[in-house]
Amino acid sequence: MPHESLIVACGPDDRSVCTAKGDILQAPADWSLLPPGDPALTRRVKAVGPTWTVQEKRGRKVFSLGVWASTASIEAIRQELAVEREQPQYAKRRQADAQRREVKQEQYVGSFRQAVLDFLAFAPVYAALAEKLADAVTAHATPVGSGTVARTERIPVSERAEAAVIAWLRHQTTAYDQMKIPRIKGQRRETRRLLAEKSRQLLEGYRRGTLVDKADCPLERAISGKFLAARE
Repeated sequence: MPHESLIVACGPDDRSVCTAKGDILQAPADWSLLPPGDPALTRRVKAVGPTWTVQEKRGRKVFSLGVWASTASIEAIRQELAVEREQPQYAKRRQADAQRREVKQEQYVGSFRQAVLDFLAFAPVYAALAEKLADAVTAHATPVGSGTVARTERIPVSERAEAAVIAWLRHQTTAYDQMKIPRIKGQRRETRRLLAEKSRQLLEGYRRGTLVDKADCPLERAISGKFLAARE
């Protein structure tokens, strides 16, 4: 099927792939595997097609392992890009693109942090703690490439903020990371659900303005530890 563009998996050897139907295909002799790493080159190669995009699923994430395509097309497009990238206009465009991405990231970080504060909705007496918690969650969840729920666009930012807070609390205020969870289907999900309920109960106390013993509160200890480590 060299005339078709396909999404495939790795085959049994270096020049074979496996289709969604389980068929094993051998790459044509005049094709090469273009490794990932140069998005512009990959996009242009795919545009002239046909290509076989090799993907691997690890957990919930899908990773590209490269694109099989005509060797002649790959080399011709690579040379075209090399010439373009030597032009002054290319450097200016790259700089402008980087600046736009930086501005967009700053705007997103700000809106995400506000969404975290909105979800926390702590009583005024705990406003300072809410600010610190929002800073900690935002710093962890929003970096580009972090792979956290905050980087997905499949759900509203309010839901991303809620999920990020619960995840942060799970790792920072519970023994989740040290738990030995049996490899039984659904067990890890159930453990996370139970810990999420505890985290929500913890947050409720701050929302109501309940007096909290700082020395005995896992959230207070986690936040204090984070800020002490930042100062060291």
